[in-house]
Amino acid sequence: MTQMKETSMTDSSITAGTTKGAQVELDQLVRTYGQVRALDGFSLSIAPGEFVALLGPSGCGKTTVLRVLAGFEQPDSGRVLVDGNDISDVSAQKRDMGMVFQSYSLFPNMSVINNVMFGLRMRHQGRSDSRSKAGQLLELVELSDQSTKYPHQLSGGQQQRVALARALAIEPRVLLLDEPLSALDAKVRAELRDQIRSLQQRLAITTVFVTHDQEEALSMADRVCVMSSGHIEQTATPAVLYARPTTAFVAQFVGISSRVPVETSGNEVVVFGQRCPIRTGEALSGSGHNDALLRPEDFGIDIDPNGKGFVTHKSFLGAITRLIVQVGEISVRVDVRSDQGADIELGTHVTPKVIARDVLVAPRVAAAPVEPL
Repeated sequence: MTQMKETSMTDSSITAGTTKGAQVELDQLVRTYGQVRALDGFSLSIAPGEFVALLGPSGCGKTTVLRVLAGFEQPDSGRVLVDGNDISDVSAQKRDMGMVFQSYSLFPNMSVINNVMFGLRMRHQGRSDSRSKAGQLLELVELSDQSTKYPHQLSGGQQQRVALARALAIEPRVLLLDEPLSALDAKVRAELRDQIRSLQQRLAITTVFVTHDQEEALSMADRVCVMSSGHIEQTATPAVLYARPTTAFVAQFVGISSRVPVETSGNEVVVFGQRCPIRTGEALSGSGHNDALLRPEDFGIDIDPNGKGFVTHKSFLGAITRLIVQVGEISVRVDVRSDQGADIELGTHVTPKVIARDVLVAPRVAAAPVEPL
């Protein structure tokens, strides 16, 4: 694949701001399939020009949200509003939305430029104007030299860039991306991820991106909406979502967290003998038997021959080294600087200490074994 250059913010091939993003409101959406409640009162507000990622495991309802927004499915109840107008009963063809699928969905019997022109021709734009605009978009996604080829002659990354150009050609007010990168290899995925984000910011298109890949969501979106069982667990900026998860589900789905059984008392919890403030979050067990959820960077360690724990695994990850520390029956992940980690051998006795300013606490569940990394 040809190395893609960074898209210039001053490139005049497509005028910045040509597409004005729309305000989107998803209001109390409910969608059921038999006994399965795919959406359970789902509500989300998306600002004009905002890039929102719907993140969650398979079956959480994120693709259903996208299909209801696109008009491919009707909710059992609830409303879809764009710029304050209820479009719940408007057909998909009239919603002024562009969609890019995981499977590319290009027309195999059409050349690249004709694929990009397709939506424009369906809207009765002249052939000359359609070809000119399609050419500009192919230049924008750096495929001008591939315009006469057919989809089977392109790589997967190139096909997905054609699909993106085709979706942008109609100047949609809302762009919908349904796991468009999941079929690509890691290097191409990273390159296309950056280009999609650059184009979205430049054209100011309100964008909804469905993914189960937390790295994609955190690196691309203005806000990330984490879903579980048809509802929202938390919606926040990537930085807040990672650093300040409000539920155990988010803490364990986004990033890595270790669960430590603790006893709570008032607004404090004791972790390995250390008293820590409790972060506001989910309702706790009235008995005081709960779990603290801590990121690897929430811990520090003191090397101590009489320490409460010992190192059972050690993994070099570049600037940091990740340790697994066994304390009694509890295993926790601890990140240390690699220059410090170089001197720590397996079996080294250490005392873990909490360095986070507060701790997320959730009702206790049976602990699963901690795997390396």
